[in-house]
Amino acid sequence: MKFRILLLSVFSSLSLFAQETEGEKLWTLEECVRHAEENNLTIRQAELDLQNAMIDKSDAIGNFIPDVNASLRASGNSGLTIDPTTNNFVNTSIFTASGDVTSTLTLFDGLRNFHQLNRAKLNAVATQYQADDIRDDIRLAVANAYLQILSNRETLKVLQAQARATQQDLDRTVELVDNGVLPKGDLLEIQATAANQEQQIVAAENSVLISRISLAQLLQISDYENFDVVDEGYVIPDDAVLNVSSDEIYRKALTFMNGIQASQYSVELAQKDLDIAKGARYPSLNAFINYNTRYSDKNFDPITGQLIPFKDQLYIYDGISYGAQVSIPVLNGFSVNNNIKRSKINVERAKLQLEQEKLSLETDVNQAYVDVKGSYKSYEAAGKTVEARRLAYDYAKERYNVGLMNSFDFSQAQARLDDAEATLIRTKYDFIFRLKVLKFYYGIPLEEW
Repeated sequence: MKFRILLLSVFSSLSLFAQETEGEKLWTLEECVRHAEENNLTIRQAELDLQNAMIDKSDAIGNFIPDVNASLRASGNSGLTIDPTTNNFVNTSIFTASGDVTSTLTLFDGLRNFHQLNRAKLNAVATQYQADDIRDDIRLAVANAYLQILSNRETLKVLQAQARATQQDLDRTVELVDNGVLPKGDLLEIQATAANQEQQIVAAENSVLISRISLAQLLQISDYENFDVVDEGYVIPDDAVLNVSSDEIYRKALTFMNGIQASQYSVELAQKDLDIAKGARYPSLNAFINYNTRYSDKNFDPITGQLIPFKDQLYIYDGISYGAQVSIPVLNGFSVNNNIKRSKINVERAKLQLEQEKLSLETDVNQAYVDVKGSYKSYEAAGKTVEARRLAYDYAKERYNVGLMNSFDFSQAQARLDDAEATLIRTKYDFIFRLKVLKFYYGIPLEEW
């Protein structure tokens, strides 16, 4: 018994593996959103901006660390020159070498280094919010493209079902014409309707393909032919967010929308730039220490008369210098004051931009709220229209079958039903997408239903 169960499990696993290998992968909305976040070019560019912001933060931290620089110099001279080891004039060919190591440290610069560090930290957070805001835009675009595929596919299914029904009517009409019940003109009318539906099916198939390509491009997938999505069969939900007021949705959106958070940090960044500009008014104090040594091939020991070895000269002629330097700004062509004025203007501009972002968000939320209400009413109206058109079509079909309606009037009844069903599909997915947008402003992820 255990062996049979194990054998069945092995064959089941092989069957699933074969299906995944031979068939194309079907993507869910959640998988599409996650893949876009990892591969979309716009998002990847935003991530590079974030990396630059982190490097700027590292630069700001480095301003608190002493810098250390070393230099080496070697030269040869002929004729009258100064021996750097003895400071005496020599009139001969001489080779000299020198080296030094210098370290400097900023002790005070009007607190600009502290402000620059705080600014770099704020900028890293602001850049993260900007990147997340771009991700939100891509998520919306992916959700819209995903639902467009489902809408086009459902439209195609309706057209194919209508074409099959028309073919049945065509076969029945051929019999009636052959039996002399209907004139040949009715047959031609039905044939024209069937040909028109074939054209609509071709156009619908192209729409499905184009919408798949559009989504694949958002996901940076080049294999368009094997890319397709899961037909999740979305239905109209009875969602609680429809009972929430637009004002409540807006107030909640203010607390987490990435665009608003980025604008708020932009105000703080502008304020830090103002603090940095004001710091230029103060004196700056820097400390330094330097170690240096030198060598000459004409430096001889006065006792032995032999050239002092290179290593010994480095120890004999080395030295250390240290000190501090104060730089006091006195007059800089009004540049300091003008930079402060510009920074104040940028602070006000950032505040205005934040208010503009809030107004835009309020407008977007109200628009999304109205769109959801309106699209749902359109969907309800389209459903009622389909019911009425279907009853009219069924009635027309009964009259046509007994010869009480000509083929032209019957085809018109069918065309009106086709248009009503296409409108129902369009309004259904339009409502689903707009509902997702409203839920997005309410803090519900797009990939969740």
